[in-house]
Amino acid sequence: MAPFLWLVCLSFLLLASGTWSASPRQPVDVAFGRNYVPTWAFDHIKYLNGGSEIQLVLDKYTGTGFQSKGSYLFGHFSMQIKMVPGDSAGTVTAFYLSSNSNEHDEIDFEFLGNRTGQPYILQTNVYTGGKGDKEQRIYLWFDPTKEYHSYSVLWNMYQIVFFVDDVPIRVFKNSKDLGVRFPFNQPMKIYSSLWNADDWATRGGLEKTNWSKAPFLASYKGFHIDGCEESVNSNFCATQGKRWWDQKEFQDLDAHQYRSLSWVRKKYTIYNYCTDRARFPAVPSECKRDRDI
Repeated sequence: MAPFLWLVCLSFLLLASGTWSASPRQPVDVAFGRNYVPTWAFDHIKYLNGGSEIQLVLDKYTGTGFQSKGSYLFGHFSMQIKMVPGDSAGTVTAFYLSSNSNEHDEIDFEFLGNRTGQPYILQTNVYTGGKGDKEQRIYLWFDPTKEYHSYSVLWNMYQIVFFVDDVPIRVFKNSKDLGVRFPFNQPMKIYSSLWNADDWATRGGLEKTNWSKAPFLASYKGFHIDGCEESVNSNFCATQGKRWWDQKEFQDLDAHQYRSLSWVRKKYTIYNYCTDRARFPAVPSECKRDRDI
């Protein structure tokens, strides 16, 4: 291998491996039915390997989805997902947390399909008090249709961190002191779905879903939940003291993680609402706190 290529590979390996894991414990693979239930189009979910793996099916009649049995206030949540392969234009594979209220909070991963040979786009968003408009979009540094990759959220009182294979791709800090709402008091369920959104998902709706390629399949495993379940007693999580995700080491990224986040921003970010002066002539308050990375 040429010295230059060797250095590039070494740099990538150092970047992708962190001194600080998103969770202090390795996720344990559990069957889908332990923590999740289908929510619609039950016949469009396929169960494999005793339910430790599932596939969501989208055809011209319907997509499908599932949700967690419990609601959670803070924690670490992850899925291993293999995206729809081939011509996936118009399709959206979503993994998100959401509360159930008129002024709901939400933490979103949305994977926007594309024409064959074009890269997937990963869109993230955060809703607070029913208001979103905090989109960021990146290209992934791998083909997400070839094998499983881990997508996870760390959510505590201090920050929300989006991870791809333990590489932080986005941080949303608690900026209540700046007058910015932060998700802190509404328990959320975890959801995932596969659906048709060809009115906006690919090139703003210019690329339509090619139904001759249906059915479209997204595969899942590793249904990891490590959070404070708030489903039974609405004050339970608030009275339990600090959990691991509230400890000091999880209240901010470390220097290595900030370097990884900077790498993602510089090489793979294609849209950031914080820099969109057409939509936001004044820089949103929470963006002013963002590190210059």
